[in-house]
Amino acid sequence: MMAESIAGWLQWLQNSSWAVGVRQSLWLYPALEIIHITGIVLVAGGAIFFDLRLLGMSKKIALADMAGHLLTWSKRGLILAVPSGILLFITNAETLGYDPTFHTKLILLALAGINAWIFHAFVLRPKEQYHHSSSWSKSGKANAVCSIILWIAVIACGRLLAY
Repeated sequence: MMAESIAGWLQWLQNSSWAVGVRQSLWLYPALEIIHITGIVLVAGGAIFFDLRLLGMSKKIALADMAGHLLTWSKRGLILAVPSGILLFITNAETLGYDPTFHTKLILLALAGINAWIFHAFVLRPKEQYHHSSSWSKSGKANAVCSIILWIAVIACGRLLAY
């Protein structure tokens, strides 16, 4: 019963006027792909460069300054990646809804979000460390390594979906 419900929902999404409009447009699907990839570059790129700073690279740049700059761009990248990703998904919802690579990508995205939350909620304490420390604890470095691995895996899954 639930499988039928999911199948019906996926079919409804794929047949929605938005999905049909994107599929029938000569330029809209490629434009959405460009927007989505640009958003992923901003999200993952900002996060990875920040993670590399946590691992000891670019020590001349204050961590707070780097975070203020890079993570702001990562947030902006989400504004591009999420809506464009949803629109790309609905154009092929019936196939992607059952694709294990797509499921893996969503799980990895969720894990990357949880990892970022853990960093900001638990690792980034005390707040003074954020502004004054040039070296990070093992937990901060482990968090950075996890982040890098997760973002590379998200990108890999995204590319695998195209084939």
